Amino acid sequence: MADLNRVFLIGNLTRDPEVRYTPKGTAVGDLSVAVNTSIRGQDGQVKEETCFVDIVAWGRQAETAKEFLHRGSPIFVEGRLQFDQWETREGEKRNRLRVRAERIQFLGRGKTAGSSPSGEETGRPREGGGPPGPTEGGVDEADEVPF
Repeated sequence: MADLNRVFLIGNLTRDPEVRYTPKGTAVGDLSVAVNTSIRGQDGQVKEETCFVDIVAWGRQAETAKEFLHRGSPIFVEGRLQFDQWETREGEKRNRLRVRAERIQFLGRGKTAGSSPSGEETGRPREGGGPPGPTEGGVDEADEVPF
């Protein structure tokens, strides 16, 4: 029998991404996404349901999420389910199910260092540290996803 463990989510971040580093220096990012679904009840009324999903991202993907995303940012996540089990210092057994991100795609405009929390200012860092500007083709690079 074949196995399949794939997750595809589109939602909004519920908080700013948090990044920490392993002892070997690998970035580990924690994100939380709210995924909304409209469901028509038996009475014909449309009800909104929200599912909150924890996401873990590794390496450069975690660092990029921290740099460009903030609470409310719309994202697409592709990954797999990961089941974690551990024991607390008090001896209590804990577990959780979360998504290990293999790809995160930014769907909205990101933030830059010094941008407002509302995300009004956008752009991405450029080599040489200069501000973003139009390219030769007349397209502003700030509108592009940084992947």
